[in-house]
Amino acid sequence: MSELPADARAVVVTASNRASAGVYEDRSGQALAEGLRALGFAVEGPHVRPDDAEALAAVIREAVASGADVVLTTGGTGLSPTDVTPEATRAVVEREAPGLAEAVRRYGEGKVPTSVLSRGIAGTAGRTLVVNLPGSTGGVRDGLAVLGPLLPHVVSQLRGGDHA
Repeated sequence: MSELPADARAVVVTASNRASAGVYEDRSGQALAEGLRALGFAVEGPHVRPDDAEALAAVIREAVASGADVVLTTGGTGLSPTDVTPEATRAVVEREAPGLAEAVRRYGEGKVPTSVLSRGIAGTAGRTLVVNLPGSTGGVRDGLAVLGPLLPHVVSQLRGGDHA
């Protein structure tokens, strides 16, 4: 397996009407940023945005344009009418990676049966991987458990590396 490049960059985006309004602290975005730093990424964010597809797509597009290797979102993946993160992400990604999103859903299923209700997607935009994670610290931890071992290889591949 490849090693994470020393200059690997990640951007964290939180989708939450309440956190963006200051009603409560964005704990899942903070946990996601900390987890990515522990994996060796330089992390920007969390950028906290309301559950608005255009606002979320805009911040994801900015992260992709900035050359981020990885953009991970937290929140807005459920079945509630305000959950629009997958739609915002789908407007940005060029190629979906359904196996990643499915692995994240399945990882937590034994502990949290409702994890399968997440509609999060994963895919690439240019040379950036974008993955939607649930809006809970547990969902973020589970997502990082799945993605952590894969990210060095993914970053290498998206930067043009060959298969090991």
